[in-house]
Amino acid sequence: MRIAVIGDIFVDIKGYSEDTFIPKGRNPGHIENVHGGVGRNVAENLANIGIDTRFAALADDTGTGDEVVEKLKKSGVDVSCIKRVPKGMGIWMAIFDETGDVAASISVRPNLKPLTQLVREKEQELFQETDGIILEIDIEEETVKEVFELAEKYNKKVYSVVSVMSIALKRRKYFPKIECFVCNIQEAEMMFETELANLSLEEIERFISEKAAEEKFVNLIVTLGEKGAIFSDINGNSGFVPAEKVKLTDSTGAGDSFVSGAAAALIAGKTLKEACAAGTKLAADVITRTENVCRIMDKKELGI
Repeated sequence: MRIAVIGDIFVDIKGYSEDTFIPKGRNPGHIENVHGGVGRNVAENLANIGIDTRFAALADDTGTGDEVVEKLKKSGVDVSCIKRVPKGMGIWMAIFDETGDVAASISVRPNLKPLTQLVREKEQELFQETDGIILEIDIEEETVKEVFELAEKYNKKVYSVVSVMSIALKRRKYFPKIECFVCNIQEAEMMFETELANLSLEEIERFISEKAAEEKFVNLIVTLGEKGAIFSDINGNSGFVPAEKVKLTDSTGAGDSFVSGAAAALIAGKTLKEACAAGTKLAADVITRTENVCRIMDKKELGI
């Protein structure tokens, strides 16, 4: 099984508070620089669980860009579809409180315009020679359009991952073409303009089931953090998978890892419930680490 990932690369600057975080005070702690970006995280996750992964993205034409590409290569990611351009990578700076949750962040988005031409140039490698595509749905709309046209040409399914929901919603016309759309509960609230957090699990599941059918989502998964995830398909078949209990170290990359596991499971022919279970297990591993990706493991641990 080979999966193509199309998305972005970021460098993350993370500050961790060692005591109770004081928003306007001086907080003792430590700072780490790690490789990030939603697309990059997904690609490395897949490689770390032993899946043949090809990543299409832009990287800076700098020493930092060299480091990012080299680390992906060492992880087993096929980097032949990464193009080096000025300002091809973004920057995300975040402060984490004492519990491991993000207290504040600032991001600088990369220049993704050259990505459309890259996708066209690598058409055969990304579509003809792969079993499925995971797309960062909030990248440039021209690129998104190109991806869906080529996926239709080669009869390949597209699975999405979200970075910025406000931008993703501008691509809403493509949502019914996505084989599986994954978002967290806050993003679902934005998408459906409805408060969900105070509802019971049964009420949320019923709402998501109705929306999946109403808005023609083939498969829709909404993650609920420490509670787990709710899933539904276009026919209203729904369910719930509880989260695994682990100690939170850093919540960064939890959503990316969930999509990695869930999409890989679906591409391998697993059910939507089994896909949710795989995503949940991978997310549980990632949040115990300061890295944005999972440890090296056998995909059999995820039931894939």
